[in-house]
Amino acid sequence: MQPARALLAALLIAMPLALPATARETDRELTMPKSQHAAWTALLSKYVHTSADGVNRFDYGALKASAADRKALDAYIAGFETLALSGSNDAAFAAWANLYNAVTVRYIVSKYPIDSIKDGYLFGGPWKKVTVTAGGREVSLDDIEHNILRPVFKDARVHYAINCAAVSCPNLMAEAWEPATLDAELDTAARAYVNNPRGVTVTDKGLVVSSIYDWFDADFGDSKEAVIDHLLKYADKGLAQQIGTNPKIRSYKYDWSLNDTE
Repeated sequence: MQPARALLAALLIAMPLALPATARETDRELTMPKSQHAAWTALLSKYVHTSADGVNRFDYGALKASAADRKALDAYIAGFETLALSGSNDAAFAAWANLYNAVTVRYIVSKYPIDSIKDGYLFGGPWKKVTVTAGGREVSLDDIEHNILRPVFKDARVHYAINCAAVSCPNLMAEAWEPATLDAELDTAARAYVNNPRGVTVTDKGLVVSSIYDWFDADFGDSKEAVIDHLLKYADKGLAQQIGTNPKIRSYKYDWSLNDTE
């Protein structure tokens, strides 16, 4: 073999086989760890059930009966203890919202059977007392909602992302919030709520809407007119036409009954 040809053969043997781009990407995806929120999705898909009235209900009794799944929930929540959560991107939003929902479910299970998250409270509820360690600090459910999610992200859709275990609350979804799909899924959640009687009920005298739009009117534009605009943004065509015939908020309503499957 001539020296030049021998050198070329040696180089070809030493070089690693170059995979096509698609093969390299597939290999990388297969070696990537599962989503941080995969364990929460596994629990939600198992215990969240959609009822005929459009309310997603949670089987708290079944979760309480499963020591293995309660351990999995504890492990998922414990994963937030040292997680960096100081950002204001979609990953941080998804993490805080998932944590809020997971801790709420754990609280309900610890008290179950109960009729409402507010059971045992003459005024208010447990939100200031239920705490968890996240990002190296102790925070309450109240902190997560009012000191982190609302002021940091300034997105009214936060109210469709967190669930307070009540029938009138926007649905607890059957899968965790994920950064890659967060924006689209928040819009889906908003539409699901607005187009359900829990969100808006049209009457001859005006609209009966969720008390969420009263308690947090500042997040929706700080006026009834702004709330109407928000509702119209997510209302289906038929509902939007009905709202347009009498765009006035008549009253607010909220049902604190537990969103239980029982």
